[in-house]
Amino acid sequence: MTYRKKLIEVALPLDDINREAAREKSIRHGHPSTLHLWWSRKPLAACRAILFASLVDDPSSPHLSCKFPTEAEQERERERLFDIIREMVEWKNINNEHVLEKVRAEILKSTDGNPPPMLDPFCGGGSIPLEAQRLGLEAHGSDLNPVAVLITKAMIEIPPRFAGQPPVNPDVQNTLGQSGTWKGADGLAEDIRYYGEWMRKEAEKRIGNLYPKVKVPEEQGGGEASVIAWIWARTVKCPNPACGVKMPLVSSFWISKNKGKKAWIEPIVNKADKTVRFEIKRGDGLPLEGTVDRRGARCIVCDKTALLDHVRSEGKAGRIGNQLTAIVAEGSKGQVYLSPSDEHAAITDKVEPDSIPETDLPEKALGFRVQLYGMTQHCDLFTSRQLTALTTFSGLVSEAQKQIETDAIKVGHGKARAYVDAVATFLGLSVSRSASMWSSLCWWQSIGGFVSQVFTRQALSMVWSYAEVCPFSNSTGNWRGAVDWIARVIELLLTHPSAKVEQNNAVSEVKSNENKRLLISTDPPYYDNIGYADLSDFYYIWLRRSLKQVYPKLFNLMLVPKTDELVATSHRFGGDKAKAEEHFLTGLGKAFQLMYTRAHPDYPMTVYYAFKQTEKDKKEGGIASTGWETMLEGLLKADFQITGTWPIRTERTARPRAHGSNALASSVILVCRPRSDDAEMTTRRVFTSVLRRELPNALRHLQRGNIAPVDLTQAAIGPGMAVFSQYSSVLEADGSPMRVRTALQIINAELDAYFTEQEGDLDADTRFCVSWFEQYGMSESSFGDADVLARARDTSVEGIVESGILQAPAGRVRLLSREEYPDEWDPTSDRRINIWECTQYLIKALDQGGEAEAAQLADQLNSEQVENARALAYRLFAICERKGWAQEAIAYNTLITSWTHIQEIRKRSEVREVQQTLDIEEA
Repeated sequence: MTYRKKLIEVALPLDDINREAAREKSIRHGHPSTLHLWWSRKPLAACRAILFASLVDDPSSPHLSCKFPTEAEQERERERLFDIIREMVEWKNINNEHVLEKVRAEILKSTDGNPPPMLDPFCGGGSIPLEAQRLGLEAHGSDLNPVAVLITKAMIEIPPRFAGQPPVNPDVQNTLGQSGTWKGADGLAEDIRYYGEWMRKEAEKRIGNLYPKVKVPEEQGGGEASVIAWIWARTVKCPNPACGVKMPLVSSFWISKNKGKKAWIEPIVNKADKTVRFEIKRGDGLPLEGTVDRRGARCIVCDKTALLDHVRSEGKAGRIGNQLTAIVAEGSKGQVYLSPSDEHAAITDKVEPDSIPETDLPEKALGFRVQLYGMTQHCDLFTSRQLTALTTFSGLVSEAQKQIETDAIKVGHGKARAYVDAVATFLGLSVSRSASMWSSLCWWQSIGGFVSQVFTRQALSMVWSYAEVCPFSNSTGNWRGAVDWIARVIELLLTHPSAKVEQNNAVSEVKSNENKRLLISTDPPYYDNIGYADLSDFYYIWLRRSLKQVYPKLFNLMLVPKTDELVATSHRFGGDKAKAEEHFLTGLGKAFQLMYTRAHPDYPMTVYYAFKQTEKDKKEGGIASTGWETMLEGLLKADFQITGTWPIRTERTARPRAHGSNALASSVILVCRPRSDDAEMTTRRVFTSVLRRELPNALRHLQRGNIAPVDLTQAAIGPGMAVFSQYSSVLEADGSPMRVRTALQIINAELDAYFTEQEGDLDADTRFCVSWFEQYGMSESSFGDADVLARARDTSVEGIVESGILQAPAGRVRLLSREEYPDEWDPTSDRRINIWECTQYLIKALDQGGEAEAAQLADQLNSEQVENARALAYRLFAICERKGWAQEAIAYNTLITSWTHIQEIRKRSEVREVQQTLDIEEA
């Protein structure tokens, strides 16, 4: 099978793409991710680069041999394409038409002026089709989940319909009429803000009395102030029969840790009356420790401990209460923290919301914990006041539609009905977005002073001290802010035409564009990592209430459809794990088979996968990855061959799930082509031999890209499976076809062999340390054991002790921890330097002084020592991960992920030195 080789199948400027993808996670205003939450959303920079490189010809492609006959000429052309990618992935160029014109021209050149339509059959948060649209492609997306469909519609389908049109609201019409220039969807954004503000004023008329102002003491400015948030503690009855007080369950008494504004909640206990009240304290003191953690709760009246089982049983009996502990308000000079008010605490007792959602939470689901505490319905995730606010604003979406329609007809809008639905869509999304801030699963962040939304990770977890925001404030979590976040996104979206999003099961035939072959790029479900359907019910119940009349088919069910969702959750199959896995494998296989029939033969399909699950194979031993295995089996059964793999930084390392852990930070992009019809069968022996020959080069390439060690094991699957998938079948000794699981185990074994072989480039002292570390970690053992190992490594215990990295008192030997290393170390005067101490000192410098100090130390080492230190970090990470030493593993992972920045600092330092030398010479 002959085809034009695409850039993605040969080379990418991986460092540049990864750097911009990582930076993008910190961009807030206007970024499409702020339109509405979607879990595991891919960075736009990565999606843009992958799509571009899938379309553009690599200069080594045979049809370009006359134009670029030599490797040097091919490399120069490739570097030119890299420069285009480097420019287009920068956030500042997201809407730079000059840059985008260059990008689109390059695509047209490689596609003979006829680029293919693009399809993402698992569109999720919409990043991939959005970037296809940005590149000038006809974009198509589909998803089974109606929340995902609506989010993607809001980004790529709706704004182009109203590009360049002025707003219809009376304020603009009275000022400008139909005159003025409205670029992109700015007019739509203006109306979203206007009618969002109309809803706010109407809501305040109806329920403003539930959100009273608070009196501020004279010493804090006096007068009245709008409340930002009420801080509540859940309560349960103390199980001590002699006490029986309502125990406040408080995870932390801090309310502000900000410098110069420290404040905390002080419990005032009256043991005689068996009561607890709260006051705000300020200054340099410290609050009491929280009263509840994962082990249980402590009664601050009698000091007895209650197990979590008691708290859970009280919750299931409906006996968890709440108590107001503090009020945060808008002061004249910033936030003020006030003691609770009886008046404010009593208001919530009088609230009786109408028509609340009575849909059930799943009995069991991925990432759900709240059912253990008696929360069995979605309405249990909100206070009565929050339910009143959400039902009020949901109802106002329909009322706003009537107002919009009247105003649109008045100005003679040509698509009045469609425009009403468009504005209503974004107002409905504003209600849904607000739900994640108006829930009793939100908490107050004492550093920074803001409310943390419900989904800081892919779970609904219990929150003991929760924050209830005021929708009508001008601060965190307010309604006006929710509307403005959405309007800012609309203003930054490019309004290219030809985009279509449908609710569709990827296992079924694609409804749209049936007769065209497509460029396919997608991010399929990850086995059992995230329960998208169960989680998105949280939003669906409010979107349905607001927008059912606008999208009757999309919201025709009470909850998100779950039966056909491609996720291997055993609870949906009566606890049968095998059936759940079969459902996932069969469904994903069918989806890939459909993609095979729809994929354009001239362009590779790209599949994102960010899955990390390892488990012991009880029958065969070794490590297996069920998620990877099922996904790869689906691809191979659909007759795809893997022709390239790229680790792209797509997951936010600062997210709670990654904090203090070795969570994946990359997606592995699998580049797939249909397998050749004349692909041969081979034997296990030949497969292993080819793998042994080709895998080391691929791994060295990945390491040169500074891929994080935590990602390397997963990324190595790519080139390994590229070898495996080029054959129609790999036969075992008994003639049976090799399973994907077996192939993965062989790949993992070769990865271990690669790391072991790398040790041969290290000095004897370091080889000793690696072997000792692998066997004993940082624990001690006998001198005899150390002596035998040292002799085998052609060194001596005494010599290694002299080098300052080993301790051997009284016949016991152990490696020194980094904390025991001297703060000052001069490698240029070290008489017995080794790579082990170079690596440990680099980590120590990174911990103490950041990347700048690590770069300064690296400058004192020679290039070979620096590269060997990086290689050793990979090896040590692999040992730590296998042994389960998470904290030590993080140190080596962090060194590698910081490597690019360390090198950049070193280069800038070299440039400054050269410039200073030239300045001196000129002087």
